[in-house]
Amino acid sequence: MEKLVNDFSVGLFFWQTLLFLVLLFLLRKYAWKPILKAVNDRESSIEDALNSAARAREEMEQLKSDNQKILNEARAERDNILKEAREIKESIIAEAREKAGTEANKIIEQAQEQIENQKMAAITELKNQVAEMSIQIAEKILRDELGNQEKQSALVQEQLKDFKLN
Repeated sequence: MEKLVNDFSVGLFFWQTLLFLVLLFLLRKYAWKPILKAVNDRESSIEDALNSAARAREEMEQLKSDNQKILNEARAERDNILKEAREIKESIIAEAREKAGTEANKIIEQAQEQIENQKMAAITELKNQVAEMSIQIAEKILRDELGNQEKQSALVQEQLKDFKLN
């Protein structure tokens, strides 16, 4: 330290101080303003970027909520469409069952009517055949019975008595 104090020169100190002040003046005049301007510009661009990022984040959140809302609406609409489709399917099936039941009842009724008609035709045919056979049998019996004149008179007398009683 002694050497520093011994070697101290006022002239050198003056020139160094003067050069330092000139350097400070030059730096302030030509470098300090552009550096401060660049720093301020950088600061404002960073601030703008942060604001833009915040706005973008808010927009993204808004889009997310809108997307969720649209998605929920789409799901609700899908559920409604599926519900309507199920109802239509069930109504078509019920209508088809009802129509099939009606057709089956018509077919059964027609079959029963045909069976009844065929039954009546068969009974009528059978009665006709029985009547025809009865007439033929009666005719044969009457020929045998009425071949004799006495039996014929007795039969007529008997029938007349029955008519008078009635």
